[in-house]
Amino acid sequence: MAYEFERKQRIAILGGGPGGYEAALAGAQLGAEVTLVERVGVGGSAVLTDVVPSKTLIATAEASNSIGEAADLGVQFYTRGESGRPVRPDVAVNLAAVNTRLMRLARQQSEDMKSQLIKAGVNIVHGEGRLDGPQRLIVATGRGKGATDFDEIDADTLIVSVGASPRVLDTAKPDGERIFTWTQLYTLETVPEELIVVGSGVTGAEFASAYNALGSRVTLISSRDQVLPGEDADAARVIEDVFKRNGMTVLSKSRADSVVRTPDGVLVTLSDGRTVTGSHCLLAVGSIPNTQNIGLEEAGVQLTESGHIRVNRVARTSVPSIYAAGDCSDFLPLASVAAMQGRSAVFHAMGDAVNPTELRNVTSNIFTQPEIATVGWTQKQIEDGVAQGVIYKLPLASNPRAKMQGIKEGFVKLFARTGSGTVIGGVIVAPHASELILPIAIAIEHRLTVDQVARAFAVYPSLSSSITDAARAMHIVA
Repeated sequence: MAYEFERKQRIAILGGGPGGYEAALAGAQLGAEVTLVERVGVGGSAVLTDVVPSKTLIATAEASNSIGEAADLGVQFYTRGESGRPVRPDVAVNLAAVNTRLMRLARQQSEDMKSQLIKAGVNIVHGEGRLDGPQRLIVATGRGKGATDFDEIDADTLIVSVGASPRVLDTAKPDGERIFTWTQLYTLETVPEELIVVGSGVTGAEFASAYNALGSRVTLISSRDQVLPGEDADAARVIEDVFKRNGMTVLSKSRADSVVRTPDGVLVTLSDGRTVTGSHCLLAVGSIPNTQNIGLEEAGVQLTESGHIRVNRVARTSVPSIYAAGDCSDFLPLASVAAMQGRSAVFHAMGDAVNPTELRNVTSNIFTQPEIATVGWTQKQIEDGVAQGVIYKLPLASNPRAKMQGIKEGFVKLFARTGSGTVIGGVIVAPHASELILPIAIAIEHRLTVDQVARAFAVYPSLSSSITDAARAMHIVA
């Protein structure tokens, strides 16, 4: 008697960044036969050249900043000079050692993720992949002697997670020596004497903040009225004020037309004819999806004008068997969102329970000093009538823990639905705001009211008590 066994569902994933990695783990957990194709290393650019190294650099900058601000708390550093008198030492940053450490951590993280995939039973193929129709990948593995070998991977479901690359300008070509994208900075051996940052979005602001703390004289070129356009206006104002107070030069309403090397540095020419000179220049002018020439359009996948893959809230594309996750999609470009998209794609493809991603529930953070964390509806949307809500802002200066730590800038801002008092959004500007935003995100996810948030016990003294204080203050107005 012959028995027929149900074949395992086959999932092939192109790109091993956060979206591809989480998709692979989810697929293996649900019993699928999973193949992951990655050309550089598991974790992709997020781990190897972007999120992990940049946030490690920022952690070093925070440590440097803390030493400099310790005197405000009564902690003073002195050595004895030749005369025996106390001399305050300079804080020195060994950037070569910093970059060696952060790249080592990135490689370790990549290897840890690879080990997790192997342990889960995922087949990892190293090579350049492209789609060959809606259910096949062709991978150039480079194994052949004198010629490239090709693998054909057939699958029931394809997940594209190829990420994005830094955008460059025709008039500003990165050379990795004086003119950089954010993926190239980690070859520097000394802190740039005068760093010009072109672009005041999230990436530009983060690196400008970090290198200013590390000792560079930073000039930030912003094409808008203020830094961080599109972010909460109050938060952006705080950050710009901190930048200027810490010695950074911020050129607002200024657009860079070109960046060229000089014998001893760089020359940036602005659209109004002004010029700015420095020792190095960082280009932070956005990114472009890595969707060109990988067979997407031939497979019938719809792209936006910018080249991003159109997806729905479960990461499905216009082709039923193809999903997309991460910065290559037209969703929010965050590693956490990419990971959620990867999981959602697999759950949906395999018929498991899936909650469509709700962008308004996504937390985001800008790792400047102080940090900016946001979630939910924005103040502008409330003021424009897109959402009905009330706003309450509580400065951190009134928080006892902030006073103890010498924190002078920042605030907690809550948004609640008019009438019901349901929490619909929030902004935190504070050290480690990325850690503080979680209670507000949970409140939004579970539709808690400000009264319910206010009833939670916050530690006294703590920065998080500002959240319950703000919620308590909204009892009457919400």
